[in-house]
Amino acid sequence: MRKIEMVDLKSQYQKIKPEVDAAIADVITNAQFIQGPAVKNFCTALENYLNVKHVIPCANGTDALQMALMALNLQPGDEVISTSFTYFATVEVIALLKLNAVFVDVYPDTFTMNIEELEKAITPKTKAIVPVHLYGQCANMEAIMALANKHNIPVIEDTAQAIGADYFFRNGTSAKAGTIGLMGCTSFFPSKNLGGYGDGGAMFTNDDELASNLRMIANHGQSVRYYHDMIGCNSRLDSLQAAVLAVKLPHLDEYITSRQKAAIYYDNAFAKHPNITIPARAIWSNHVFHQYTLQIEGDRNGLQKHLELKGIPSMLYYPVPCHRQKSFEGKSRIVGDLKVTNWLTDRVISLPMHTELDEEQLQFISSSVIEFFKK
Repeated sequence: MRKIEMVDLKSQYQKIKPEVDAAIADVITNAQFIQGPAVKNFCTALENYLNVKHVIPCANGTDALQMALMALNLQPGDEVISTSFTYFATVEVIALLKLNAVFVDVYPDTFTMNIEELEKAITPKTKAIVPVHLYGQCANMEAIMALANKHNIPVIEDTAQAIGADYFFRNGTSAKAGTIGLMGCTSFFPSKNLGGYGDGGAMFTNDDELASNLRMIANHGQSVRYYHDMIGCNSRLDSLQAAVLAVKLPHLDEYITSRQKAAIYYDNAFAKHPNITIPARAIWSNHVFHQYTLQIEGDRNGLQKHLELKGIPSMLYYPVPCHRQKSFEGKSRIVGDLKVTNWLTDRVISLPMHTELDEEQLQFISSSVIEFFKK
């Protein structure tokens, strides 16, 4: 059996090696490393895939979130509502801009923003909502947008873990994750479903004026060189990463299907186990399984050590929620008791999930998990 990896990028690369190598060689030959044609070509391809008017590339997903907030011209002390059960970058950028983070709870099955708690959190100070499409499926965007539109609050989707996911509206239409709110933000970190071979990120919007402002913010606040109309950042997707991403984008749906097949195998193995809760599927979204995350009743940390001894990697996403991080002590508003968020941090564990998992590996992983509970 091949070594089990949390994410097997080496094997994935071998399948597309000729295409990737040629794309990288082309960038090196042309020597247009910054804002070269590879960047524009990738953005156009991603716009077509997502059916969105504008993809604005940047250096990483954290920058994307920060610049999206910057584009709203918020003032220090304005409130931004998000969830605490997420990667820290989602809320880190709120604090960096001297805005106030407001934390609401998540649903215990889908891990996404609780709509009832969101409604309680909205005040006149609320200037943005940042739902997180955690682990690979969308938050309930139709309900979130209804509240946001009622109160005239812009929505920024954090879709770093769910690029390629489909959201299904009640009227039968659908849209890609990240294209429903005013803006969407994603990361091209190598382990993501659409990952580069280094850092990268992007913002999405259908608003022409907003797209123009985002491009300026990402480029030192300038649209004409040396004329800086606003204070911005220096955040670019380099041409080498864009070339790699352009090769991988046509394979994204194939990658998603591979992850979904692995998830089904896990589901069938764990479905009836009394100590294990498998990931729920939201009725409003498909699941692209950036992570396959179980909820464990019992010794979760003991299970992780058991798997490690068998050569099986696993991860805790996330052991400490954002509202309990030292850096946020006294610097946020918490709505309710975040009971579900706190409960999940003691119970979740993510198993290996990637495009190259084979049945032998899946059988060994799942049987090893079940073996632990027979002790």
